[in-house]
Amino acid sequence: MHSHHEGLTANSTTTRWEGDVTDTAVPHPVLETASGTALDSAVWRLRSRGCWDDAAALLVPDAKDQPRAALLRARLLVERCMFTGQGWERAEEALRAVESMPLNDEERGAAACERGYLAYAATLLRVRDRADEARAALGRAAALLAPDSPGRPLLDFRRGLMAEHVSGNPQAAETGYRRAHNEALNRGDALLSSYTWRHLAALALENGDLAEARHGFAESLRLREELGFLVGIAPALVALAEVQPPDEANRLRVEAARLHRLLGNVPHWLSPHLPPELPPDLAPEPLAPSD
Repeated sequence: MHSHHEGLTANSTTTRWEGDVTDTAVPHPVLETASGTALDSAVWRLRSRGCWDDAAALLVPDAKDQPRAALLRARLLVERCMFTGQGWERAEEALRAVESMPLNDEERGAAACERGYLAYAATLLRVRDRADEARAALGRAAALLAPDSPGRPLLDFRRGLMAEHVSGNPQAAETGYRRAHNEALNRGDALLSSYTWRHLAALALENGDLAEARHGFAESLRLREELGFLVGIAPALVALAEVQPPDEANRLRVEAARLHRLLGNVPHWLSPHLPPELPPDLAPEPLAPSD
């Protein structure tokens, strides 16, 4: 089954991950909080491998008095919660630190969007039911962010997640996903596009549109591979496997399991969707911790 927590194509190989593909020619995603510096590149390289704590640590000096750095640090720690189910208090502390700073409406809206997503993650992962808090925070973000804000597509996407997985309203979810998708494509936001492709494809699959689902899952995987977003590739492989013939689906799941273990079994919620054992010749050695 496809996982709602979160599509290169079906001819990818199981040996692709021997090197560090995060240094390819494709630029790392420049968030609205980033400026394309060497620091941003280092943060992205760590984030993409699931080293959120290390990435956040690089931002500590700037985060003391720069709201954008503080916002990015909070975003990293919130993302860690969604992928690992751990680190909730550190994410809360980072959000409180941002919220205590003098912020403009754009920054306050971005902070509210992160708070809403953290509450959504806690609800989705059954840590604690914070659905009301998530709705309220995302509503605040919608009121604060200008219609043409760089943060608006991410907010639309997250409101779609709430609609689908908390409120049980796939029609409203598709509206949010579609709005976020179109704007992410217009802005060249490849990382967000990889999420919107994947979630629109999952809705298409539920509606029986196999061709549309296959296209969306493949696009999501292609974007994540091009970006070197390693922690997002195993979920994309598993999603694509759902719409492939049995032999190809099994190969994709084995590849996903190999990468998942290479990255320390992150994201944690993907484990039930992976083959329980890898053939010995495919079992990877875990990456050494960066600290």
